[in-house]
Amino acid sequence: MKKKKGESANFKTELAVTPTMLSEEKLARINELSKKSKTEGLTPEEKAEQTNLRQEYLTAFRTSMKNTVETVRVFDPEGNEVTPKKIKDIQNRKKMH
Repeated sequence: MKKKKGESANFKTELAVTPTMLSEEKLARINELSKKSKTEGLTPEEKAEQTNLRQEYLTAFRTSMKNTVETVRVFDPEGNEVTPKKIKDIQNRKKMH
């Protein structure tokens, strides 16, 4: 996992960057079905495929977002770690940082 650092006006964050869990082919297919549904409509099989792909995308997105939030570290301008206690507790349970 790569480390990525970001800064805001008052805080610096450090988080682990995880790759997208959904393949480029599946994302392309989601977009293709979406465009087709707006222009010519979908067959029942395509509607079922679209529903399944969207659910898979949402699951991957939620998992990625949860992992990102659970691995973030927040620093104030002086360099002191000010990560919220709830996140630190999660990280301690998972033996992170």
